[in-house]
Amino acid sequence: MLRALQSSRNHQPLGAVPSVTFQCGVPRRFLLTDLRRATKNDKLISFVEDKVKLLKPEKVHLCDGSQAEFDKLAADLVKAGTIKKLKRPNSYLALSDPTDVARVESRTFICPQNKEDAGPTNNWVDPREMRKTIDDKFTGAMEGRTMYVMPFSMGPLGSPIAHIGVQLTDSPYVAMNMRIMTRMGKEVLQTLGNDSFVPAVHTVGAPLKAGQKDVPWPCNKDKYIIHFPETREIWSFGSGYGGNALLGKKCFALRIASAMAKDEGWLAEHMLILAITNPAGVKKYIAAAFPSACGKTNLAMMTPTIPGWKVECVGDDIAWMKPDAEGNLRAINPEFGFFGVAPGTSESSNPNAVKTVTKNTLFTNVAHTSDNDVWWEGLPLPQNVTFTDWLGKTWDPKSNTKAAHPNSRFTAPIQQCPSLDSQWDDPKGVPISAIVFGGRRSSTVPLVYQAFDWKHGVLMGASMSSEQTSAAEGKVGDLRHDPFAMLPFCGYNMADYFNHWLNFLPKKEEAAKKFPGIFHVNWFRRDADGKYMWPGFGDNVRVLKWIFERCDSKVDAQKTAIGWVPSPNSIDTEGLNLAPEKLKDLLKIDSGEWKAEVKEMNNYFTTFGNRLPQELNTQLQGLGQRLDK
Repeated sequence: MLRALQSSRNHQPLGAVPSVTFQCGVPRRFLLTDLRRATKNDKLISFVEDKVKLLKPEKVHLCDGSQAEFDKLAADLVKAGTIKKLKRPNSYLALSDPTDVARVESRTFICPQNKEDAGPTNNWVDPREMRKTIDDKFTGAMEGRTMYVMPFSMGPLGSPIAHIGVQLTDSPYVAMNMRIMTRMGKEVLQTLGNDSFVPAVHTVGAPLKAGQKDVPWPCNKDKYIIHFPETREIWSFGSGYGGNALLGKKCFALRIASAMAKDEGWLAEHMLILAITNPAGVKKYIAAAFPSACGKTNLAMMTPTIPGWKVECVGDDIAWMKPDAEGNLRAINPEFGFFGVAPGTSESSNPNAVKTVTKNTLFTNVAHTSDNDVWWEGLPLPQNVTFTDWLGKTWDPKSNTKAAHPNSRFTAPIQQCPSLDSQWDDPKGVPISAIVFGGRRSSTVPLVYQAFDWKHGVLMGASMSSEQTSAAEGKVGDLRHDPFAMLPFCGYNMADYFNHWLNFLPKKEEAAKKFPGIFHVNWFRRDADGKYMWPGFGDNVRVLKWIFERCDSKVDAQKTAIGWVPSPNSIDTEGLNLAPEKLKDLLKIDSGEWKAEVKEMNNYFTTFGNRLPQELNTQLQGLGQRLDK
């Protein structure tokens, strides 16, 4: 069994610390003793003690990340009816409350002192008012429940790019997921020493009074996901699902980390990291940003269709990037597992993901079969079984309803990925040769094109828009702006974020030459009949090959108004049944459509007022002028 603490360097778990029960008025010296046994960090001890007083849990448990602890949590949740044990080894299925199935962006708040520092894309509340809300909502919120204390590292322990957090939660389901998604245990506390950490407090917001019966999935209709970027704090109330509750993920790794990165001179991005190796054995690393449910996991775990080319996974969702002493941009995956979208994951779209989730996996909101397995849309329909859908109701495959929720998930250890790159856990990070942006666009945007330079690439990232998916609130299919795929995740004013990217390029020419090229891809362009024009999945390696070779200027491109577009025959289509006319359409630049795009971007940029960097307006004006020629 793969342990959440065990990376390639065999991290050892913290020795088990017993839960401690408190009664009103009894000094909490026992918890202090247990904590001091594990750490000398006074900030951590004070943090836990203060939150015990506020939240009033019945018990406090310092998580050790062990298999025994995981098994105990699982057994308790099976007994409570929250999860079912599956026939897959050490795997379980959870069904959430129907109202608690996705990120709640409308209830996600960024609370710096000044509203302008949150910017127009974030929900801002005056931090003084939000502190009052916290006092109201969180006081006694864990009554009758156990508080789990989880010290965790985002990134390899000892990495100059990694950072540590401590999450408190009253959800054992969250504790099980965090064990898979982060590095948690004794070595984290040893690495922390007396340093600061990101404090994160989560509660499902469903205190239990004496004698009150619990429900399988406790949550609260009133939800708050709160970030204080200036004090690096996270508070989450009411939801037990996904990124609302696994606070190391979007809350820490993106919203808080993006603010840290701006202040400290690095990048915290909603990007996968993959390695691509050509037949000669030359390897390059690529970081790529896509909105959720747009194929990031499929791309990160791709099985290439071109003989001799290999793609390996470093991470499927988040990249932290920082220049090294030589000026190379290096990246780590701060996570330790996958929290992937299940529907659409199949042997044809992502065989490596299918293999990854054969054991040691938590599934949420997928269908359950009568032979005690899981199923979702995209998998072959098993025979001679009956189905229970994600709502717990009998499901008929002939019905028009979905058996799995569109945003149903799997949580699996990253070490189980068959295509995992050998350097995925290197504390130094991996050197990035190319940065790729993408999204779902049925028209206008070509299959692939390259930015002229870094500043033009920043415009490319700032101009990203994508058709809405089920991973977030909103109408599926609507087009929305999603700059850098960071719209729900930037922890400060996005205009300042654009400026951070513009200024991130080294001033010295020699150092700037070491920075990656910037590209944009679109797998989702459709023809007049509404059918996808590009086969996607494993054939996306053909586009990655072009990007790989463009990094060394070894493949031709045509200069267009929007950037460098592949020349005829420069995309490898050998063995692919793709008519030349269709490839031409995939790479077509329609000046009328792009002029409309420029007009729309001009309107969108006014959202940011005077805070928008002038350089972006200059870049957009340049694009408009090139289209007029």
